[in-house]
Amino acid sequence: MMARKQLPPGICAALIIGSCFALSACDKTSSATSDTPLPEVGIVTVEPQSVRLSTELPGRTNAFLIAEVRPQVSGILLQRKFREGSDVKAGEVLYQIDPAPFQAELSRAEPGMESARLLFERYQRLLQTHAISQQQYDDARSQYLQAKAATESARINLNYTRIIAPISGRIGRSAVTQGALVTASQTEALATIQQLDPIYVDITQPATKLLELREDLASGRLKNVGKDQAEIRVKLDNGRAYPHSGTLQFSEVSVEESTGAVTLRAIVPNPDGVLLPGMFVRAELQEGVRDQALLIPQRGVTRDTQGNAVALVLDEKNTVKQRSLTTDRSVDGQWLIRDGLQVGDRVIVDGIQKVQPGMQVKPVPAAETASIVDHSAKSSTPDSGK
Repeated sequence: MMARKQLPPGICAALIIGSCFALSACDKTSSATSDTPLPEVGIVTVEPQSVRLSTELPGRTNAFLIAEVRPQVSGILLQRKFREGSDVKAGEVLYQIDPAPFQAELSRAEPGMESARLLFERYQRLLQTHAISQQQYDDARSQYLQAKAATESARINLNYTRIIAPISGRIGRSAVTQGALVTASQTEALATIQQLDPIYVDITQPATKLLELREDLASGRLKNVGKDQAEIRVKLDNGRAYPHSGTLQFSEVSVEESTGAVTLRAIVPNPDGVLLPGMFVRAELQEGVRDQALLIPQRGVTRDTQGNAVALVLDEKNTVKQRSLTTDRSVDGQWLIRDGLQVGDRVIVDGIQKVQPGMQVKPVPAAETASIVDHSAKSSTPDSGK
């Protein structure tokens, strides 16, 4: 057998000391690992709250009534009696056509009618004594009725020389001037009057949205102000709120076959003339108050690889869990949650980029996480000076 070779005493001592140092280093590494602080995240605790809900729908304004002014007799235009762009009243004279030819026609018709009337009345008395035949009486009656109709027609035509406003509203520019020849058969309107108080707001929506609005109205989620009507408020194109509320009409709605869309019509008071035809506005439907609403900040909701809304929540051991959500709508920078969260859930809203499901974290209120977010943003940017 080979004899075992022994090391010198000095080398043995060195090996023993080295082993001790190695064991000490391992202990320090283990201790440092166990002392690593947990990542801090900002959380909000889900609590029920009352939320006033509304729905905004885009729309355009249209005049409540539109009337195109056209002549009903032909003649020379003598006067235009309105100022373009002004408000006119129903029955107000807008134009005056030369009445002389029509006055002459009426003057010719009136004596003929009077003569026919006297003859008819004389024949009435004679018929009672059988002094004339029935045929003579019938002829006299017919002549009288014809003369009466001719006189009435002449009087109507004379009245038509005064072109009046058929409705009250704002009149636009005039297409003709004094001295122009106008005809009863012309296609071009002399002017157009639009009634602007109240005014229509036409809203184009998919047919499915109409069904949802009807259901909300029937269930009481939409504020009901009458049969098939809901209250709306209008926002102008510049974002300013319009001071007068209106009503959204759900009756007499038809679906456009090519697009599957419907046009809903709202009636809005316009006493000051702020709303003009063709303006773009937004109609806000007041849906009411939801008492047990669950809201979380929008920054606390992300999307998974399939595009579904998810949030990170903490369990009782402060372990991160991923939860799938169903959101309803955005309300003042927060998501209204329909499904996926419960009262008391702790949702991570700050520091999401630092954690993953399964990690343990240190939760702090979201209001105290400003320094955490800033520090995280700075540390994630490499220092180009190093």
